[in-house]
Amino acid sequence: MLRLHDTLDYRAREHPASDFAIHGERSCSYAEALKSANRLANALVDEGLQLGDRVAYLSKNSIEHVLFYYAASKAGVVPVPLNYRLAPPEWSFILNDAQAKLLVAQPEFAGPLASVRDELGSLKRFLSVNGEVPGWESYEAFAASGSEQAPARHVTSDADVYQMYTSGTTGRPKGAMLQQRAVGAQLHQATMAFGGKPGERTLIVAPLYHAAAAICTFCSVQTGGTLFIQEDFVPAEAVRALSEERIRMALLVPAMIQFCLGAVPDVAERSYDDLELIIYGASPISEQVLRRALEVFECDFLQAYGMTETTAAATYLFPDDHRRALAGRSDLLLSAGRSILGTEIRIVDEEDRPLPAGTIGEVAIRGPQLMRGYWNRPEASEESLRGGWMHTGDAGILDDEGYLFIQDRVKDMIVSGGENVYPREIEEVLFQHPGVADAAVIGIPDERWGEAVKAIVVRQEGHDVSGDDILDFCRGKLGGYKQPRSVDFIDALPRNPTGKVLKKDLREPYWKGHDRRVG
Repeated sequence: MLRLHDTLDYRAREHPASDFAIHGERSCSYAEALKSANRLANALVDEGLQLGDRVAYLSKNSIEHVLFYYAASKAGVVPVPLNYRLAPPEWSFILNDAQAKLLVAQPEFAGPLASVRDELGSLKRFLSVNGEVPGWESYEAFAASGSEQAPARHVTSDADVYQMYTSGTTGRPKGAMLQQRAVGAQLHQATMAFGGKPGERTLIVAPLYHAAAAICTFCSVQTGGTLFIQEDFVPAEAVRALSEERIRMALLVPAMIQFCLGAVPDVAERSYDDLELIIYGASPISEQVLRRALEVFECDFLQAYGMTETTAAATYLFPDDHRRALAGRSDLLLSAGRSILGTEIRIVDEEDRPLPAGTIGEVAIRGPQLMRGYWNRPEASEESLRGGWMHTGDAGILDDEGYLFIQDRVKDMIVSGGENVYPREIEEVLFQHPGVADAAVIGIPDERWGEAVKAIVVRQEGHDVSGDDILDFCRGKLGGYKQPRSVDFIDALPRNPTGKVLKKDLREPYWKGHDRRVG
């Protein structure tokens, strides 16, 4: 099985002068990318990092962020990309859980990190990338210190290539360990679906800490393409790139597509002659938005469904499926598509017995792209991967043609703007407020974000806490996208005889009239 860095080596040999990546005024050829990756890989080895050691990266999108993945693969160390939208205590937990030995961060995150730096016992070096920070070393100096030759490390396809953190119902993030073989399988699955040729450009605007953005990035390199990197999503800049920068393919979550259509006045007047494919995922797209996007961008659309634990995708709703939907099978737009190459999807009951078509149950996935397990979580790994199937926590239905329809979340996860939000994490913060006797968090429909986070609160007797009080209390304790957007108060939460909160009952009034209950 190929390793992640093998394609960079190959493309640099075959197309050394071709553009590897463009970011603002900067560009980097494949030959330069290979030299930089080798230097950084050797610097990591010279640092004394061993095979399997964890190294963390906290940054918005950049050329350095991409090269970090490839250099780490060459050195056999394991990147832990951090979500820059999290709060410092959340970064602290992940860094300590992973036992990261080295941290690379953009200067803007050094200040927030200072509040938890004393807690980070495993970290030996703090490196600032793309700017100086007092008390931090220069990433650029560190990365340039190694040899340009390939490092003398033998990395097998069983090695972990990165570790991405995904939360769970316990409220504590878990590190999904992705092996070289799993990522290699996913790249083969994806490139068969996405296509691509040397020199064609892919817009990278979704954050590189995200599983889907990482895979789209690696797919571009797999085909010898050029990464057109934007540091962050700015609708007008994304639209300008799609129309003026010869972009062939882009990954955009539905909220991004909606922003592009609604916030850029001349979006419909522009031409998108080179744009062939927009990939979307993490939440559904409404028929109205899709029809408008097809009219404006005049390209194919592909939906991907999966999770970090499946490297990224397990099903695709292909462009032909979208055309079929718009030609009369509009129900297909509510589908997550069908299983991708080498992947099996089945619906199971509470005892893991397969259910027939049309019956709702838990979605289980088997394929070569599954994670190895959760870092230092053997029980959670065994539970999630029991029988060799990844149990997603999503409730769904398979139809007679194999199309998957997600109905609800077994684990009540919320998807807001393409980000996974786990209610339990927020509920634990709410319970810290002295005026809260009981609380539950649900996702409610939101035109812009797909779902918005709502807190349902029971007041503590004798406390006249307001919704604004609750919202203020959550600020700084949670990443911005996890913060409740609204608060409702009730006398008591509905519970079943065993005491479990009936979140379906809480959600029902807000979802009346909406076809799709989840992303």
